Amino acid sequence: MKTLVEETIVEELQTGGDEAVRLYVAACAERMAPLFIGLRTGETGREADVELYTESVLDLWCTDRPLSDAAERAHLLDRFPELQPTEDGITDVVGTYTFFACLVLRYALLANASGSTDHAVSCGHAALTAIGMLDQNIAGAAFTAEERRLQSVSASGNAAGVWDASVRAGRECLRAVVSRIVTEAR
Repeated sequence: MKTLVEETIVEELQTGGDEAVRLYVAACAERMAPLFIGLRTGETGREADVELYTESVLDLWCTDRPLSDAAERAHLLDRFPELQPTEDGITDVVGTYTFFACLVLRYALLANASGSTDHAVSCGHAALTAIGMLDQNIAGAAFTAEERRLQSVSASGNAAGVWDASVRAGRECLRAVVSRIVTEAR
């Protein structure tokens, strides 16, 4: 399968070592986090899921070493409703974006544990897919260019400013999704 992640980023991840992989996936997960946390917080029965998601994203920023329980967290994430197959598939806006947020975090956790470039590229691919859908569904949106830029910056291994930029970008995506939900509800 062809990936949406640019070849130069793949090469940087392959040569940058485990810490560069962990920084890259932490940044991808951070940008997607508002889509899960913002859309699932307050939903009855999802409190533990939101807590696991929030703690996992925060813990991924300890890029100097793998999380000792990253694989276990990925296994717990696999039980989230978003990652369970359904007969009808995902058809609603909230379900679509929370699915991609979970998928990004799952690959981020797997990459964190293994240092695998393949898992990191899958993480970036899932993020680009979600952001590309957002651009397609909101007139005038241009989130993909910023996602590509931030993926490039985070793959370089230079952590300066990556967290702040990722938080801002994630919040902007959440605002756009919420705006879409409100518009469709009218």
